[in-house]
Amino acid sequence: MTIKVLRDQSLPMRHIVHVRNHILSTDGSVDEGGSDAGPSPHDLYDAALSACKALTVVWYAKRKNIPLEHVEVSMERDASEERQGTYRLAATLHLTGNLTETQRSELLAAAQKCPIHKLMTSVTTEVTTVLG
Repeated sequence: MTIKVLRDQSLPMRHIVHVRNHILSTDGSVDEGGSDAGPSPHDLYDAALSACKALTVVWYAKRKNIPLEHVEVSMERDASEERQGTYRLAATLHLTGNLTETQRSELLAAAQKCPIHKLMTSVTTEVTTVLG
């Protein structure tokens, strides 16, 4: 899969992200010199984890016939030690439905095993950057 990121000439830092047939906007905050015309790359990183947890919980609930009605993921970021090598994300799952405590625990366990969580915590990611 190829993702393309193209600069939007109308704003100083805004870029348009093309993923398959989807278009997203990304920008820096006003403090960073951007216009806040979209989520920052850090926001997108955090959102990828949040979305993965939500999708994994829904998938697991459907597979196990768990009566989940709604899932919401709240993510809190602590980047205060990012430059020292620690980036902290705290996810809180909000689940509704006629769920037993056992089912709630199962859904929490499923969220902790989502593919992006695994990718962020237990996989070595190698990145290369070249000029085209």
